[in-house]
Amino acid sequence: MIMKFIKSSLFVLSFVTYVQGFSQKMTFERIYDETLSQASYIIANDKNEAIIIDPKRDIDTYLEYAKENGLTIKYVTETHIHADYLSGAPELAKATQADLLLSNEGGPDWQYAFDHQPLKDQQIIQLGNVELKVIHTPGHTPESLTFLVKNTKDQTAPTKAITGDFIFVGDVGRPDLLEKAAGQKGSQFEGAYQLFTSLNQFIKLPKNTEIWPGHGAGSFCGKSLSNIPQSTLEQEMATSPAFQYLNDKDAFTKFILDGQPEPPKYFAVMKQWNKSVRPLLIEIPKIQNLSTVELENAIKNNVLVIDARKKEEVAKGFIPGSLHIEGGKSFATFVGSLVDYNNQIVLVGNEDQIENLQRKLIRIGMDNIYGYISDVKELNGLKTSNIITAKEVQQLMKVKNVQLVDVRTATEYASGHIGYANKKFSIS
Repeated sequence: MIMKFIKSSLFVLSFVTYVQGFSQKMTFERIYDETLSQASYIIANDKNEAIIIDPKRDIDTYLEYAKENGLTIKYVTETHIHADYLSGAPELAKATQADLLLSNEGGPDWQYAFDHQPLKDQQIIQLGNVELKVIHTPGHTPESLTFLVKNTKDQTAPTKAITGDFIFVGDVGRPDLLEKAAGQKGSQFEGAYQLFTSLNQFIKLPKNTEIWPGHGAGSFCGKSLSNIPQSTLEQEMATSPAFQYLNDKDAFTKFILDGQPEPPKYFAVMKQWNKSVRPLLIEIPKIQNLSTVELENAIKNNVLVIDARKKEEVAKGFIPGSLHIEGGKSFATFVGSLVDYNNQIVLVGNEDQIENLQRKLIRIGMDNIYGYISDVKELNGLKTSNIITAKEVQQLMKVKNVQLVDVRTATEYASGHIGYANKKFSIS
């Protein structure tokens, strides 16, 4: 087994393994997007025919990889209807003329509204010497699938299970999102029962089955995901807390529903868009660098300005009324939680970060970007702010007309907060 590490501006870290057997190979690569803690997979046979599982929306990552490695993308699929990002599966299938294979499980409410080839439980996807067996694993979502991947020319290699949001390293998929994000009351209990059943079926597989999940630490699709990319069934059965409750459905249900983080507000939008007909984004559009006059006119027309610079830069001068969300790892999550999809956006950021910010927003379907500005120094009417230290906060808390407001999420607040005059304030 040879492992090759690749760094790219388009994806944070990925690797490809070549499994040798009777001069046959299977290419297996994990593409990981740190901004949404999301994994997708490229799998190819010895004839360089590939299937892509759970692609992100900026599909040039896969197109460039295929071109560089001489791959033909034959199939595109996904494990389930995602809530945390806008799937790139329709875009990638359209761009490559690949067959789009999607779940036909879960009942009438969980069917895709656009053209695709349906996948059912126990179905086999044959890709030369690479075989993918489809198994229905409901719980996180009713239509959820897991793909069991084998190199048929290497019987000694363990099966790789692409589990999506069914099983993570150190955790399992949460069954409460349909209720909390999509408003389906009571569905979290049904989901928990389905998850319990799916896990009890899954543990009958060989214990050396490799677990390759759809997310890592930082995702809102579970409560205690590890940042380790891969595990085994044996390891998860021994160490993952959820697996310790598989002999008691009620205890499992209580455990799996307790302590789940509050999902970002945009999850409800993604859940609908990912199963509906929508405009496809085949290429990343160029956004314009606005002049001062264009920016001022945009502001007059109520375009939302999002300032993604570091707080130290923003404090020295910012556009009044702009929303400051630092352009780090969680940029898209916060924008999706705070900004209405009907808003048209102007980005403020350094020139070299604009494309990165745009990609982050595109991954959650936030496409309505009017333009950007990288230098605010020449603008009139900028405001400034002070960044204060923890010691200064403690002093201000003694002042009667000062109120401390905690704007973190409810989960963050519960994990530790500042008491203020025997009262607690939280806006999230």
